[in-house]
Amino acid sequence: MIVESVEVVRSGTALRVRAGGKTRLVRWIDLASQLGAPDARSSRFTAARVARGVVEVELLAGGRERVEIDEAPTLVIEGAGLLMMSDRRGEDPLGMTGDGAVIAVGGRVEWVGTRADLPRTGIDLARARRIDAGGRLVTPGLVDCHAHPVFAGDRAGEFARRAAGQSYLEIARAGGGIAATVQATRAASFDDLVALTCARLDGALACGTTAMEAKSGYDLTADGELRMLEAARAADSLHAVDLEPTLLGAHALPPGRGRDDYVREICEQMIPRAAAAGLCRAVDVYCDEGAFTLEETGRVLEAARAHGLLLRAHVGQFADLGAGRLVAELGGISVDHVEQISADAMRALAAHAVVAVMLPGACVQLRLPPPPVAALRTAGVALAVATDLNPGSSLCESLPLQMWLAATHYGMTVDETWLGVTRHAARALGRADLGWLGPGSAADLVIWNADSPAEIPYRYGAGRALVHQVIKSGRLLG
Repeated sequence: MIVESVEVVRSGTALRVRAGGKTRLVRWIDLASQLGAPDARSSRFTAARVARGVVEVELLAGGRERVEIDEAPTLVIEGAGLLMMSDRRGEDPLGMTGDGAVIAVGGRVEWVGTRADLPRTGIDLARARRIDAGGRLVTPGLVDCHAHPVFAGDRAGEFARRAAGQSYLEIARAGGGIAATVQATRAASFDDLVALTCARLDGALACGTTAMEAKSGYDLTADGELRMLEAARAADSLHAVDLEPTLLGAHALPPGRGRDDYVREICEQMIPRAAAAGLCRAVDVYCDEGAFTLEETGRVLEAARAHGLLLRAHVGQFADLGAGRLVAELGGISVDHVEQISADAMRALAAHAVVAVMLPGACVQLRLPPPPVAALRTAGVALAVATDLNPGSSLCESLPLQMWLAATHYGMTVDETWLGVTRHAARALGRADLGWLGPGSAADLVIWNADSPAEIPYRYGAGRALVHQVIKSGRLLG
């Protein structure tokens, strides 16, 4: 591959490379085989240039390296119990195939079928890396579609206060909650935020997560919220887990700020700047008791839509203010929490194909009533399941644990929990390439130490032990 130009981007963690008339992003993690495993604090490019068609980079740690920009090699996985996440109605909504095989080329799935059909694919496998799954379950990589991994500090003291009987809203009104994390996050350096985020991603990857959302929302100033999105993009470049940054400036009202003034800042500064810089693809709003009103939520979402961003909202965790129907009518992609939601809103979600994201970890920890799962199911609403990884109400990176909670506390079926962390979760992120297995899907796969789908949520405390191997973009990790 002859490289025409190269530019250092993402705070020094990635390169924008032009070759063959096309531009692509090359992250540090994509070059780990040549540069070594990334260090969250020190792995940075300080300069890059093209010399005779080859990329040369200068490193923060010192020295200059020549790197090859190549595609992932061809990979074959065979002898697998495949879950293709077809989302079909009937007896097999997960599309399970025994003694299955997958061929991945250049980071994408090229072919899926049975091992017996491998010789008839017409794909050259002479130099392919082959993995025998030994009958193990192989699924798409798990997708965590609602998470707040970029933050500093902890709120263990609040956990103790809730255990002693105080409510989440009581603690927030006393200056705790989101405001406490805002103070710690503002005080943290950029490198601290990146390193803390990468450490949390380590835990997620160990439990089978290969893609995760990364909401801002813990600075509540225009510059600070954009800094959080930049930190998420840097962590994405340095870690195997893909991060999808979401602007959540409307997470809480900053102390000392007027409501109208702050909402105007979100609409006129945060959203336009984040969109222009390409820092996120979606905007989220917390519409609830003690957070933002329905009118304020509408203003933020309208501004996001005007700038071409996807629309999401925290809806009805404590009280139903009507945001479910609003999000549906504005063309949003998800409503999250929905412990409180009207039948009318459920019908609107189904009619507009909006995903309802279940967050059982936060619900159980805050001792809230569960969402009306049966009614959502009857209405035809697609259900996703996510960790809500955050320092206050769900400090958990494990999606298998959330699957268990969804099955035992929410009354979701095993099939629903699997679709909830794969195909439906990907829909909630606006990522059509994730959450399923088939030609054209991302080659993000998990080989489990299990042979049936029920084993993963059933053994809820064994998320890490259940993961045998992870393949990211066609490359075997570890």
